[in-house]
Parts: sequence; structure tokens; C-alpha cells
Amino acid sequence: MNLMETSLLVRTLDISSSAFKTGGLIPEKYTCDGQNIIPPLDIRSLPYDTRTLALVVDDPDAPVGTWVHWLVWNIPVSLHLKENKVHGIEGVNDFQQHHYAGPCPPSGTHRYYFKIYALDDELDLPANTGKLELEKAMKGHILGYGELIGIYRSSD
Repeated sequence: MNLMETSLLVRTLDISSSAFKTGGLIPEKYTCDGQNIIPPLDIRSLPYDTRTLALVVDDPDAPVGTWVHWLVWNIPVSLHLKENKVHGIEGVNDFQQHHYAGPCPPSGTHRYYFKIYALDDELDLPANTGKLELEKAMKGHILGYGELIGIYRSSD
């Protein structure tokens, strides 16, 4: 599903982190080999009428296809999401958990996408919501989108 096709005008959001640069190595502390904590994120260029944010963290290089590490929605509008802090409602990731599960590739180097969506409304979703249900609920509500990509290679 291409979520961006559902919105008439989607602004590009500028996403960065003080922990790693786009395309750079994600520090071990944010992974399963370290403390497995949430990295800080900075967001710029939010549309004026943004009501909430949503965040999806996934790994398109997983052996079974794209693997979801974290889902959060109804994040209050903010330009800075603090390290190791949950800012909204967490859904169910592909580990069947309701929390952040940092990079943890079984082998090789994987890319991890931190995708931020600026939405025009809050989402009324149950806590057992997965990525497909979240994407369906966001359809038609996306005002802006941005992503930060980091890489990680697990200790073998």
C-alpha cells in the first residue's frame, strides 16, 4: 500500500537524530546487543495543521520480509522525541511486543527505517494494532512524511 498516494499534498519532513546520521551506523546502545533503548529523534518542517504524529520502525532486509520493530501513534506534536521515552500509544511489533525492539539482525548488515508521519487527526485504535491496521487508519490523514535510515550489523 502506498500511503502517500492517499493524500493530496504530503510535505517532506526532515528527520534526524543526535545518536546517528542518516545512512550511518546505529550505536549499539539502541540495539539488542546493547541497552535496547529508543534513540532520540528530531523532526523539522511539520505542517502547521499537524494534530498528532505516528512512528514506524522497520527492517526491510529481514530474511522473512520487512520486520516491524516499533509502532507508535497519537504522539503529541513535538520537534524532539526524547531518548528512551514513549511519546504515544504503542502497537504490536513483529516480536508480538508492545514496545521498542531495537535493531537485532540475525546475520549481515540491515537497514532500519524510522518513519515519521504528521497526521491531521488522532487515531482511535486498540493497543493490539499492527502495522497494516495502522497504515489503513492513517490513509487520508497524512500531512507530512519523513524517514531516517540507520544501519546495524549484529555481533555474531
